[in-house]
Amino acid sequence: MIDFQPQRARGQGPTLVEQLVAAVLRAIEQQVLRPGMSLPSVRELARQYEISTFTVASAYSRLVSLGWLAARPGAGYRVASPDAPARRGETPSWEPPRLNAGWLVSDIFADHSIPIKSGCGWLPGEWLNEEGLHVALRHLGRVPAMRIANYGHPYGYAPLRETIAASLSAQGMEVEVSQVLLTQGVSHGLDMVIRTLLRHGDTVVVEQPAYANLLQMLRLAGLRVVPVPRNADGLDCEALERVAAQHRPRALFINTALQNPSGASIGMANAFRILQTAERHGLWVVEDDISRELAPGVTPMLAALDGGCRVVYLGGYSKVISPSVRVGYVVAHRDLVRDIARTKMAVGLTSPEIMERIVHQVIREGRYRAHIARTRERLEQAHAAVAGLMEAHGFDIHTRPQAGLFLWAKVAGQWRGRGANGLAEMALKDGIWLAPGSYFEADEADTPWVRFNVAYSEAPALWRFMRNAGAA
Repeated sequence: MIDFQPQRARGQGPTLVEQLVAAVLRAIEQQVLRPGMSLPSVRELARQYEISTFTVASAYSRLVSLGWLAARPGAGYRVASPDAPARRGETPSWEPPRLNAGWLVSDIFADHSIPIKSGCGWLPGEWLNEEGLHVALRHLGRVPAMRIANYGHPYGYAPLRETIAASLSAQGMEVEVSQVLLTQGVSHGLDMVIRTLLRHGDTVVVEQPAYANLLQMLRLAGLRVVPVPRNADGLDCEALERVAAQHRPRALFINTALQNPSGASIGMANAFRILQTAERHGLWVVEDDISRELAPGVTPMLAALDGGCRVVYLGGYSKVISPSVRVGYVVAHRDLVRDIARTKMAVGLTSPEIMERIVHQVIREGRYRAHIARTRERLEQAHAAVAGLMEAHGFDIHTRPQAGLFLWAKVAGQWRGRGANGLAEMALKDGIWLAPGSYFEADEADTPWVRFNVAYSEAPALWRFMRNAGAA
């Protein structure tokens, strides 16, 4: 009934959800599926093609939203009638979105139209811990509704906070439960820290390049942002010393392990120098460590070396469990955590305990560590493949972490020495999303650097575009 041949090759074009949507649309347009006809159940189709129920449910939901299918409780999915209000008629031709800051920070997360997402910041859906999520959701379904119907604790779900404290303590960072505050992801945690520690007009130091969303937050807060170069081993500490002496900043924001966008991690000597400079100049250090679980071996943790004095530590689960599970955490001195909790309650009340319970159950579920190990292995393979493609096309690679999501590279050919914004505009017209260096610059300068998500960057069409555009 549905001619569907799933292609699971890593980074090769559309996701399984997008492939299934296209297969159903073909069946409708060829009148293999006619108005009113029932589609196989989610479980039946998943079993038939050996794909996940999550993939099928996502594809069906997208087709319902487009008006091609109708869903009725207890009756499954049917092809929508021709006069259904939501019917779209002919499939609209695809038009590339406009590349701007608004699309980057908001619309991008709702835009499923782009086939090749080399510039995105998350893992493919097929890589996520699906079984762990299913187990957690089944467990949550057995929890009495009255236990999860009310507002949670301002600090977040206590058992998850205890798990986080124990995990960090095992990594050499002595943490009490009272020092852990749960947030709706690391970005939300950064916002709460900024609101609590800083005031309009304060000066802060960021890495160059830096996490794009952080730069947007700092601008919105009216802060003066001074960049310090980031190299393969960490921050340029001589530049940091000069900036601290000249500008008297209040805080330093840094990614320690597998930095976004460069993929680099700091070394131990660099970590000590950063903390010494922060101590001399009275700097708060805000350590965003979202990718630590993807890092093999030992990477210095500033908060563990600091002993809980002036480092505010942030972590989360969007990179390893699911980007839709918005659970992160802030760890700091208990007095500062109390102040951040007040900020959290003032601007958004408690974080969703339901999500926090899901994360806690996924971590407790016995296959979580095996999932992390498998994800590291897949990323290592993707790094090797994408780095090879970059070498073959003349790209300069900043550093080779062989772990994490990102490679940071300077484009070649006629674009070398020019900014990558124009290249990214051209790529969108070919259905390719690139993340040019300007996203990650404090002054939004157009640079020839591009951030590549290795899990999405093996598609032949991506490198064919680079050759045709003169960037290889």
